Amino acid sequence: MASRLVEYHIQRLSDKDPSVRMKAINELRLLGDPTALSALEQVFRNDPDPDVRKAAQRAGREIYDKTKTTESSQKSE
Repeated sequence: MASRLVEYHIQRLSDKDPSVRMKAINELRLLGDPTALSALEQVFRNDPDPDVRKAAQRAGREIYDKTKTTESSQKSE
């Protein structure tokens, strides 16, 4: 289950102001919670602003990579 903070930033991804969406994406990236991946994918696929789409793609990739790295290191222990 996603934390309240992650949920808050996911809600901000729907804001009409692109700068608010960009800040939300950055916060989700910093939090690194994989529960945000689906929402970031939707932004990447549907946001009208190309900069917001690129930021969502980068954040999603970073979170995904961190998740995979963590899983790999846990398996090798």
